[in-house]
Amino acid sequence: MRRILVAIDGSKHSFRVIEYCGKQFSGMSDLSLTLFHVLPNLPTRFWDDGHILTKKEKEARQRVVNKWMENQKLATEPMLRDAMEGLTRAGIPQEQIETKTIPHSTNEVTSILEEARDGGYLTLVLGRYGLSWIDEHVLGSTTGKIIHRGAGLAICVVE
Repeated sequence: MRRILVAIDGSKHSFRVIEYCGKQFSGMSDLSLTLFHVLPNLPTRFWDDGHILTKKEKEARQRVVNKWMENQKLATEPMLRDAMEGLTRAGIPQEQIETKTIPHSTNEVTSILEEARDGGYLTLVLGRYGLSWIDEHVLGSTTGKIIHRGAGLAICVVE
């Protein structure tokens, strides 16, 4: 089974990735394609504010954080549904497509690379943002960082 990880974020660049995957991989019966999305990092208002919390305060904060995470997952459902519909319209059967969202860990790049390596994917497909030269070389980009740190992975970058 050919396992492909497709990193998407809901941008127009992500939907170019979906179009590419639909054209490139439709008709392949030995394909398993995973649409992968890293949820946003926890906002600073939920971070530890420096004092020791009581058990009750910890539980209350955890409930708020869990609710926030659940809302983030719900907000990504339309994006994942649209991506799946794009792939099925292109001819990839729905049973060959799965979706996966994970909470932001140390950073988005690490999250994507860990999933690609730990999940045993043959190929990682992602889009490239249209950053200016200066932004890309001074600030870096997620795609650029993945390429630099993705040794051992087949990485397909869709313009």
